[in-house]
Amino acid sequence: MFVVGGESLIDLVPVSAGADAERVALAGGSPFNCAIALSRLGNETGFLCPISRDQYGDLLLKPLAEASVAVLLEERVDAPTTRAIVTFNEKMQASYVFERGADHAFTREGLLAALPERVTLYQIGGFCPILERDAAIWEDVVTEAMARGATISIDINVRDKLVDDEAGYRARLSGFLDQAHLVKLSEEDHDWLEPGKSIEAHAAELLARPNCELVVVTLGEGGSRAFSRSGRAEAPIHAPPVFGDTVGAGDSLMAGILTWLGEHGALQRGGMARLQAPDLAAMLRFGAVVAGINCGRKGCQPPRRDEVDAVLGEQVLPKT
Repeated sequence: MFVVGGESLIDLVPVSAGADAERVALAGGSPFNCAIALSRLGNETGFLCPISRDQYGDLLLKPLAEASVAVLLEERVDAPTTRAIVTFNEKMQASYVFERGADHAFTREGLLAALPERVTLYQIGGFCPILERDAAIWEDVVTEAMARGATISIDINVRDKLVDDEAGYRARLSGFLDQAHLVKLSEEDHDWLEPGKSIEAHAAELLARPNCELVVVTLGEGGSRAFSRSGRAEAPIHAPPVFGDTVGAGDSLMAGILTWLGEHGALQRGGMARLQAPDLAAMLRFGAVVAGINCGRKGCQPPRRDEVDAVLGEQVLPKT
C-alpha cells in the first residue's frame, strides 16, 4: 500500500473577484490531494490524518471514498477541520492563509496503530515539520514505516505563514529530509530554503543526504526537473485545452511520478538512484500529463489512469 501522512483541510476558494468575494468550500490539503490522485491512478492508497466530526469532515470523507482511498484513522475527532483561505494571482496561481485544527489532533499511539503492516511507499506531508510536538510524532511514524519496508518520499511544500520558529522548522525539516529517498520541492520552496543558490547545487546537496536518491523540482510554467545519482532531465508542462487553475497541480504531478516509479520497478531502495536521463524524462512527462489534466479543471480534480493514458497515447502517435 502507498500511504500518505499529513494534513487534510477545507479550501475556502473565491468564486468572484474582490476582498469580500463569495467563497466555496472544497476538500483539499496537499497530502489529501496526493492520496486521491494516487488512488485514481490505480494505486492501493491509504491516508493517515485525523478527520473531524464536523460538517467539513463529512466533505473531506466523500472524495476519499469516491477515489477508494482507505481512511486509516477511522475514529473521527472533535477538533474542527483545518481551513485554508485561498486567493489567486493574475495567473490563477493559488496562495493560502491557514487556520489549523483537526489535522494535528493525533497521538503517537494512534498513528502507529493505524499504519498498515506492509507499506510500499510512505509520503511525508508538508505540515509535519512545522510544530515540534507534531514533528517528533511524525518522525516516529516515518521510522516505523521504513521498518515495514517503505520507501520514503517528501513534498516539502513550505508554508512560511505557519512557521513561527524558522530555525526550529529548518532543523525539523532537515531531519525529515535525512529520512527521505525522494524529495520534491517547488521553485518557491527552493527560493525560500536556499535563496541565491542554484537549483543544481541544491539538488546535489539533497542527493548527498543519507537516503536521498531522487530530487524533483517543479518550475510552474517552466515545467519540471529531476536529478538522480545517475542523471538529470527536464520536461515541459502539459497544457490542457482549457485552463482551470493550478490547485493541486504539484500534488497531482507527485502522484504521477510515484505511480511511474512503482510501475517501472524503481521505488525499491536503490532503484531511483540508477535512473538515467531518458527514464527521468519519461517519468517527468507522465507526471506533467497528470498535473496538466488536473489544471484543466477548477480545484484539485486529479485524472483517472485512462485519461492519462489517452493523452500519452496521442503524444506518441506519428505525425501525418
